[in-house]
Amino acid sequence: MQRRQILQAGLAVAATSPTWCWADTWPAKPITLVVPFPPGGSTDLIARALSTKLAEKMGPGFTFIVDNKAGATGTIGAAQVARAPADGYTFLVSSLGPFVIAPHLIKANYDALKDLDPITIVAQAPNVLVVPAASARKSVPEVITYLKANPDKMSFASSGNGSSDHLTAELFWLQTGTSGVHIPYKGGGPVMTDLLGNQVDCSFMNINTALPQIKVGKLRALAITSAKRSPLLPDVPTLEESGVKEANVNSWQAVAAPKGLPADIKKRMFDAIVASIKDPAVAPKLLELGFELVLNTPEQFASYQAAEYARWQKLISARNIKAD
Repeated sequence: MQRRQILQAGLAVAATSPTWCWADTWPAKPITLVVPFPPGGSTDLIARALSTKLAEKMGPGFTFIVDNKAGATGTIGAAQVARAPADGYTFLVSSLGPFVIAPHLIKANYDALKDLDPITIVAQAPNVLVVPAASARKSVPEVITYLKANPDKMSFASSGNGSSDHLTAELFWLQTGTSGVHIPYKGGGPVMTDLLGNQVDCSFMNINTALPQIKVGKLRALAITSAKRSPLLPDVPTLEESGVKEANVNSWQAVAAPKGLPADIKKRMFDAIVASIKDPAVAPKLLELGFELVLNTPEQFASYQAAEYARWQKLISARNIKAD
């Protein structure tokens, strides 16, 4: 009995000691990357690239599975991760929505700033203000002039209420003192169809989606929402160059875990994510799609998330934006 008590006491001390290394016994099963959106989008693309490369970088015994848990603008999947044990077997790979936008629009079953452990923002990409090739508008000043002369006449399509492209339009109207008509769709595909069919006037579309149609001349790019011009569209001015201040927007994809992830596992995951994204088989493909690699530290991610959270909360309140 005494020997058993000594053994149990030793195990208890080891488990609570700061020198206890969780990574010594991790992983004992496959690790799940939860994507809170349907397959096929930018976030899903990044998650699947990570699932393959992480297994390579982290070595034998590591298996990564992508689990698409779509619904409620990404908050269903995010809530699943927030409720999961912080044991290194569940991670969230998501765009900015569930981190900084959706919690202001719907009742999310998690606290985006408190229930998730930030690891890194993998990449970001700006939006591009595009119009059909046949549009009479050929520059941002022309769009602003038209909007001021014709309030609530020009239609701005988006992939949905509260999406990055929707909020960019709201920010654009706020900063230019204009107003247009927001036309929300269920995803970027239908937006593209109606843009190409001249059914809507314009959209602040993600560069990843818009780039192919811009290159073949079916869409005209008027401005980009990044702080500087994109090397993929060097002739397209920024919004600031076009006279619109404080309207820079980047859509971003990040990795987080349930709050309380052991420090040694967080460090291993962060290092492996950075190595995976910088891999010669991954980085060039992302850059070709218009992504900019970020790969900031967990501390930098947390600070940036807090700033973005406050920024979008202010805009959503000021513009009285609703989810439905």
